[in-house]
Amino acid sequence: MPEAPGSAPRSPERVDASVLVPVLDEEEYIHEALAAMRAQELDGTLEFLFLDGGSKDRTREILEEAAAEDGRFRVIDNPGRRTPNALNVGLRSARGDYIVRMDAHTLYPGDYVAHGVERVRRGDVAWAAGAAAPYGPGRRSRQVALALESKVGTGGSLFRHVWEHEIDIPSGFAGVMHRETLERHGGWDEDWPINQDAELSARIRKGGGRIVCLPEMTAGYIPRNSFRSLARQYLRYGHYRAKTSARHPETVRRSHLLPPALVLTLVVALVAPRALRTPARAALALYVLALAAEGARIARRNCPQDALALPAVFATMHVAWGLGMLHGAARFGVPADALRRIS
Repeated sequence: MPEAPGSAPRSPERVDASVLVPVLDEEEYIHEALAAMRAQELDGTLEFLFLDGGSKDRTREILEEAAAEDGRFRVIDNPGRRTPNALNVGLRSARGDYIVRMDAHTLYPGDYVAHGVERVRRGDVAWAAGAAAPYGPGRRSRQVALALESKVGTGGSLFRHVWEHEIDIPSGFAGVMHRETLERHGGWDEDWPINQDAELSARIRKGGGRIVCLPEMTAGYIPRNSFRSLARQYLRYGHYRAKTSARHPETVRRSHLLPPALVLTLVVALVAPRALRTPARAALALYVLALAAEGARIARRNCPQDALALPAVFATMHVAWGLGMLHGAARFGVPADALRRIS
């Protein structure tokens, strides 16, 4: 784990809240993200730190133009290139008492920061976040967004669903924390390029901190817009979920084990002796029927043309996650304590 990020000196020009935004080749959505950030309202002072991991498109140019027009914006190099490195660079450079994490491919309501700061300021929670409401501007991202509105696509992850009231959650999506909380826990662990929020959440909860999801902080998350990018994303999710499970076995849900079980069933159905192949193929047939039924249910209240693709979207997410988790277990070790807890 890196040295406590708060050890670097801060500028004497204090602000109330610092927003950290890791960026890497975000040209497609950066204009919308900038507009959402300019719209943030807070009874206090704000700064926005864009932490660039070496973008090859026009992201850096667009951000520097925005910084020249708005003194609240700063563009900072992230030589480590990965998200946790960016967040720690931002934490060291931030001047705010409250630290806000935002993503460049997510659209936030104008009072997002204000609600988060107000909730954390009350003192009984360590982290205030909102739901990630999927919003798909492209054809494939619309289909993925539909999948993410279903428990078949989210596996019961609480922050993936919009709630009518505040709830306690095991892991936050973006959100607001007090600077002291992050410094006390050593910031984000840079050994977690993916799943770093879940890893940080586990440390905060072990330390007695609460994490809450507020309906007022619901943000529009833009999913991947191709099967290839979706599969790559979920491979990495599964890979680092295995690592998080080994370090923090209490974070594992039974639903985390279903995708690797699916992959193993696929292998058995293809190469095992007949006595094992037959029940495995029967299980796969039931799985396909379940995906089709869920797709039909969603089609009744959404665009049928998009819903037709849902079985393929679900299968891509599940198989990629499962392969990633099995590979992660081979690399980082089988999360035996987590398996024992669940069993």
